[in-house]
Amino acid sequence: MAADKRKASRHTEIERKFAVTGDTVSPSFQGLSVIGRVDRLEPQHLDAVYYDTAGQHLGERRVTLRRRTGGPDAGWHLKLPAGADARTEVRLPLDDGDTVPDELRDVVLAIVRDRELAPVARISTVRTVDVLFDPSGSPVAEFCDDQVTASAVGGEEQAWREWELEIVEGADPGLLERLANRLLDAGAEPAGHGSKVGRVLAATAPERQSPPDDPVHRAVAEQIEELLVWDRAVRTDVWDSVHQMRVTTRKIRSLVKGSEESFGLNDDAFVLEELKVLAGVLGVARDAEVLAERYEKALDGLPADLVRGPVRTRLIDGAKRRYETGWKRSLTAMRSERYFRMLDALDALKLAEPATTASGEPPRQATVESAYRKVRKAAKVAREAKADPDLSPEEKDEALHRIRKSAKRLRYTAAATGAADVADGAKAIQSLLGDHQDSVVSRRHLLHEATVAHAAGEDTFTYGLLFTGEEQVALSAEDQLEGVLKGLRKAVG
Repeated sequence: MAADKRKASRHTEIERKFAVTGDTVSPSFQGLSVIGRVDRLEPQHLDAVYYDTAGQHLGERRVTLRRRTGGPDAGWHLKLPAGADARTEVRLPLDDGDTVPDELRDVVLAIVRDRELAPVARISTVRTVDVLFDPSGSPVAEFCDDQVTASAVGGEEQAWREWELEIVEGADPGLLERLANRLLDAGAEPAGHGSKVGRVLAATAPERQSPPDDPVHRAVAEQIEELLVWDRAVRTDVWDSVHQMRVTTRKIRSLVKGSEESFGLNDDAFVLEELKVLAGVLGVARDAEVLAERYEKALDGLPADLVRGPVRTRLIDGAKRRYETGWKRSLTAMRSERYFRMLDALDALKLAEPATTASGEPPRQATVESAYRKVRKAAKVAREAKADPDLSPEEKDEALHRIRKSAKRLRYTAAATGAADVADGAKAIQSLLGDHQDSVVSRRHLLHEATVAHAAGEDTFTYGLLFTGEEQVALSAEDQLEGVLKGLRKAVG
C-alpha cells in the first residue's frame, strides 16, 4: 500500500455531547473560579461527508471517518476511541479528491480490510463557539452550540440542535465535569449518541449477532477486539505494541485450542495455524525489542571501564535495526489478503455455536483442572530432565519453556472463567520462566556477537560479563521455580 505523502497530525479530543431543544438558553460560565473570560467566535459553517463500509464496520467500533470543509480544522478526520469522553483524532489536510487517503485507511485496515469505503452520510452544521480561558488567559475549553442538518446517503433529512463541550489537551480532566454541570443546569441532557453520524445512521445500522453466552466465547470475543486495537498501535509503532499484539494473538489461539469442539474446530484448523504464523512474524520484532532494552539496561549498569570496544553498537544498535526490519515485515503481513482472511475467520469464530458431539454430550471446553494437569505434567518432565546427565543444556531449557507455555494456557483459561487466584499463580510462573527464556535467547545472541567481534579483532571482555549476568538470571529463575509451582498448586486447591 502506498503511503500518503501528506503529514498527518494526531491529538486527543476530550469532549461530551448534550441534547437540547431549539429554545434552550445557552449556559453561563460566570462565577466559576477556573474561568477568567469567554470569547465568542464568528459562526462557522461546517460540511462533512462521512465514510464507512457497506456493513458500517467502522461505526460498529465507534470509529468515524469524514472529509470536512469549512471551519478552522477543514480536512480529513479519523476519530478513534481512547477511553471515556476521549478520542484520538488523526487529521490530514484536504486534497482535490474525495477518495479516502491511504494513510488513514491503513490506520483502520484491520477493521476495513479489503472492503470499499464509501460515503454513508452528509452532515452540515452551523456552529457557534465560545472559547473559555482560565484566569491566566490560557484557553482551556470550547463550548459549541450546533444547529445540525444531516441525512444518510439515500435517506431522509434530519435536523436537531446539540451542544458540545471540549477541554483542550493538557487541561485538568476534572474541568470537564465542572463545566458539564453548567450545561445540565441550563436544561441540557446527555446525548444518546457518541457522534453525529452515529445518530444519523442509527436506523440503518446492521443488526449484529451476539457471541454465545459462555465464558470462553466471551473471552475470545474480547481478545479479538483487543487484537484490532493493538493492530492500530503497531501501525504507528507505539512502544511495546508488537509485543502486546503478539500476546493477544497467542491468547486467542490458546483459548480456542483448549476448547476446539466449542468452536467447531480441530487441531489443524486454518485460523489456529494463521494465528501461529502471525505470532511468529511479530516475534522477530518483539525479540529484537527485548534484547535492545535488555542490553541497554545491562550496559548502563556497568562501570565505564568495563564496557570495552563497540559493544553498544553491536548489541543495542544492531537489535534496533533488527526491530525495524521485523516491524516492517509485520506491517507487510498486516496489509496482506492472508491477514484479512484470518480476521474474517476470527469474526466468524467468535459467533460460532458449539458443535454437537456424536454422543450428544456438550462440547469439550477448557477447564482450570485440565489446564493445570498439563502444567503439572510439564513440571514433572522438567524435573526429570534436570536430573538426567545425558540431556544437553538446550534440552533442559526447552523442558522449562514447556512449563511456561502450559502455565500461559492455564492463565488465560483461569482468567476467562473467573479463577483469579489461579490466573495470578500461573502468571507468576509465566513471568519467572519468561525471564529464563529471555536469558536463553540473550546468551545465544551474545555468543554469536562475541564470535563476530573476536573475528573483527575487537575486545570481547564485556560480552563475557553480560553472558555471566544472563546465566545468573536463569539460575535465579530455576531456584525460584518450585516455590511458585507450590503457590499455584495451593491456588488450584
